[in-house]
Amino acid sequence: MKFSTLRVLAVSAILSVSAVAGTVAYAENPMVGGAAMSETKDIIDNAVNSADHTTLVAAVQAAGLVETLKGAGPFTVLAPTNEAFAALPAGTVETLLKPENKDQLTKILTCHVIAAKALSTDITSMAMADGGTHVVDTVGGCKLSLKADGGKVTITDENGTVANVTIADVIQSNGVIHVIDKVLLPKM
Repeated sequence: MKFSTLRVLAVSAILSVSAVAGTVAYAENPMVGGAAMSETKDIIDNAVNSADHTTLVAAVQAAGLVETLKGAGPFTVLAPTNEAFAALPAGTVETLLKPENKDQLTKILTCHVIAAKALSTDITSMAMADGGTHVVDTVGGCKLSLKADGGKVTITDENGTVANVTIADVIQSNGVIHVIDKVLLPKM
């Protein structure tokens, strides 16, 4: 086996064990956007209740990703807040929500999804094992750099934008959500 194959297997094993341990370790999910988040509900069923994620929910609906994110997963969703979307240049969100821009919107949104359940402890372990930064591929084909320092997790996109995880480890029936303060964009 190649080293990269062994590494993928090792990371998968760590994530699997951590997912089981992580579910047991968390007694109660944090509130998000003023709403209780239930670990028995999927990503979509929880996200629609967050007042801080109405823009993200509208974008997921416009991109046709609702059924995907209601699927079995596991998924790690890096969920930008309404404020993160509002910080984009004027008119960006409105333009992306137009039907003719569905492909671009889908690409952006899937760059916020990792096809694994990665709790903040997993991210910290992977980053430490990789010398401080762990690079991960997203469902959308983007490469994100995950860092953990002093209990703080940050994600850097391909353009150098750094998003802070403001609420970590919101457990879902099909994965985990980490609330972030920036929209991550693919390299254009």
